[in-house]
Amino acid sequence: MTATQASRGFSELLDAVEHRGESFRIVRRGRTVALVVPPTTFGRDDLAALLADRAVDAAWSDDLARLRDLVRDP
Repeated sequence: MTATQASRGFSELLDAVEHRGESFRIVRRGRTVALVVPPTTFGRDDLAALLADRAVDAAWSDDLARLRDLVRDP
C-alpha cells in the first residue's frame, strides 16, 4: 500500500491490523518505508517456557555477563 493510501485510510488500516491480524507494507516512491504488523507478545510465562528445557553452561553464562556489561556501559 502506498503511503498516501495508508494516510487516507489509517483508521481502517489499524482496524485490519487489530481485529483481523493483517499486516501491511507501506511504500513511498517504490521503496518500503514501514511495516505495520500486529504486536507480538512475549511475557514472563513465555520466557520461563523457553528457558525451562535449556541447560545453562559456562559459555552461556559468559555471554550473559558480556550482555549485561553492554547494557550498563553502552
